[in-house]
Amino acid sequence: MKLPVLDKTFVPAVAVWRAYGRDVAALPREQRTTVVLGVRRTEGAEAFAFEAFADGVGDARACCVAERIAKTLLWAYGGYRIEVCGSEAVYRRLKEDYRIGGARAFDAAFMSRVYERPFEVVLCDSPTETVRPFLRAGGFTRGCRIGFDAGGSDRKVSAVIDGNVVYSEEVVWNPKTESDPAYHRREIAEAFRTAASKMPRVDCIGVSSAGVYVGNRAMEASLFLKVDKSVHGEEVKNIYLDAAKEFRAPIVVANDGDVTALAGSLELGEGRVLGIAMGTSEAAGYINEEMGLNGWLSELAFAPADVSASAARDEWSGDLGVGCKYFSQDAVIRLAELGGHAFAAGLTPAQKLSEVQKMLSEGSPLAAQVFSDLGVYLGHTLPYYALFYPVSHVLLLGRVMSGKGGELILSACKETLAADYPEFTARLHLPSEKGRRVGQCIAAASLPEGPAEEGEEI
Repeated sequence: MKLPVLDKTFVPAVAVWRAYGRDVAALPREQRTTVVLGVRRTEGAEAFAFEAFADGVGDARACCVAERIAKTLLWAYGGYRIEVCGSEAVYRRLKEDYRIGGARAFDAAFMSRVYERPFEVVLCDSPTETVRPFLRAGGFTRGCRIGFDAGGSDRKVSAVIDGNVVYSEEVVWNPKTESDPAYHRREIAEAFRTAASKMPRVDCIGVSSAGVYVGNRAMEASLFLKVDKSVHGEEVKNIYLDAAKEFRAPIVVANDGDVTALAGSLELGEGRVLGIAMGTSEAAGYINEEMGLNGWLSELAFAPADVSASAARDEWSGDLGVGCKYFSQDAVIRLAELGGHAFAAGLTPAQKLSEVQKMLSEGSPLAAQVFSDLGVYLGHTLPYYALFYPVSHVLLLGRVMSGKGGELILSACKETLAADYPEFTARLHLPSEKGRRVGQCIAAASLPEGPAEEGEEI
């Protein structure tokens, strides 16, 4: 198995999953059982079935594997409830983990806020059935449209008429450090008004924004991190809906990862696209085979990648080995430090990433190894994601993927896949020049149906 050079303890989640499956298959039938883990959200449900040790046969190992799967299901699909069928031992473990004060209390509280109901783990007699409403992912072009992309350091907006960009602008802003909701309202409204002034009318508005959105409402969004939700919670949740009222136009708000995947899907002309952006954290999105959305969270920053007891700890969730520490600028920094590099005091994470990228451009072998190791991480993690996402294409982007570093990541990822996962056939893509030029806000503009005629194709 190809493993990273600098991270000596890395244990791929997919390797543990496969080893467990082999050991289960070797047992007599009476020592095996089928476990179904389900997650239920407001608008649907997802189920994941697998062969497992029967209760009383290696419960500790069975529960550890099931816990990582349940964690992935929650952050890939979203849900306010975990449903367990086929194992009381697994049910008891998850019930303990997801209680207040339990190991996964952060996850339970997060999902409770998103879906606005108490989180629970329940034991079921019959397996959860998948319920997956089809959500058109965009690709509409007719009419006069505003496309808005809310980034952490800049906001972009475009005016689009019948699919043609007539105006675009990029403005620096600081949403993550502003506690006054009036600042956010003003900046969003100014962007909308600027784009509107370039068109004869506004038929619809599409928004790409980091965070979790349900019914176009911001349920969890780091952009509004400093705003006191106990005072301004409803105001923040409805911030985009309220901004659209001025134009009396329908609005669709989508997670920026999903819009990234949409942009790739539109360019490729195909679905089953998983988009992964590596920057401050790991952002992800997914377009299904019908070129639509499944209503999934796709917050893979909190899904497992490394199951080693020595895995990197995420400071926010408290969990070990999750994606935000392996597919982000934090991963670059950590690997560089594991290789012996010392950063000057006072540098921001973004400055540290730039330093390693500069080292790479100057021929540093350590920097080259850092990006190659990150590619090895990715090569082992994509097959794990594929357990939950039917994927034909993977779109890779973000600051970490830029320049020569991105080329090394891509090369090492392909080598790892070829060596250890030859059955993984999804194609890997970097954004094309056209994709970079069109950008997030152009794809966002295509989200609402607007005045498009019935039956219009993407």
